[in-house]
Amino acid sequence: MVSFPNCKINIGLTVLGKRADGFHDIETIFYPIPIKDAQEIIPDSDAGDIHFSSSGLPIPGDSSQNLSVKAWQLLKNDFPALPPMKLHLHKNIPMGAGLGGGSADAAFMLKMLNQQFSLGISDSQLLDYALQLGSDCPFFIVNKPAYASGRGELLRELSLQLDDYQILVVNPGIHINTGWAFSQLDLTNPQHARLEELIQFPLSTWKQHIFNDFEKPVFAAQPTIAALKQQLYHFGAVYVSMSGTGSTVFGIFEKNIRPGIKFPAHYFYNWI
Repeated sequence: MVSFPNCKINIGLTVLGKRADGFHDIETIFYPIPIKDAQEIIPDSDAGDIHFSSSGLPIPGDSSQNLSVKAWQLLKNDFPALPPMKLHLHKNIPMGAGLGGGSADAAFMLKMLNQQFSLGISDSQLLDYALQLGSDCPFFIVNKPAYASGRGELLRELSLQLDDYQILVVNPGIHINTGWAFSQLDLTNPQHARLEELIQFPLSTWKQHIFNDFEKPVFAAQPTIAALKQQLYHFGAVYVSMSGTGSTVFGIFEKNIRPGIKFPAHYFYNWI
């Protein structure tokens, strides 16, 4: 079975405070975008437990820590009859980029296993499994525009459509460590973003109202990312923001505007 996990952007991201469990309460809007990995599972009795291989962008670290492998292990614990298998991941979504590619891979793995082997796991159970793998993972079970709160797992679907616009997604190849990004925030006087209300405003006003809390520390540490945001505004974007903890920046443009922006060869960029 093959699936094509897509990624997401964050439209607004406010960190409300640190929780007793060590996680943070947030508010954000998750919006799925069609930049995709490819993932294939093949039952194989010679694989031992699970044999992982990859192509495309190089994936650092031990394969046992890959979130798709962890998704298989999580279900194997509760469904021991799951057979050994080969898992191949073709990585196209940049990593450490604020796009949730690893979380998407894991969530799609849960859904693939549930479907392929008729495990009968309900959507609510899939959400519970996904949360055990990461705070962004439950969104990719739903995979529709959503207002997210709590750790990001409390989701309410939104009727948000950007089909009348085009989105330019740009990643400058800078890896932002999520733990470091959270450590840089000043949470002494957090603000409630009211994102569910603000996202209903005309898109032309988002620039004045909808912000990502991580931009301040990330831009200070990485001026290249700050300059990228200004560049997209200079070329006519209606709204520009960093996604997640960075380093990806996206710009929302009117349909009839596609400026010929030139980026360095090592940048990843995609018009949607």
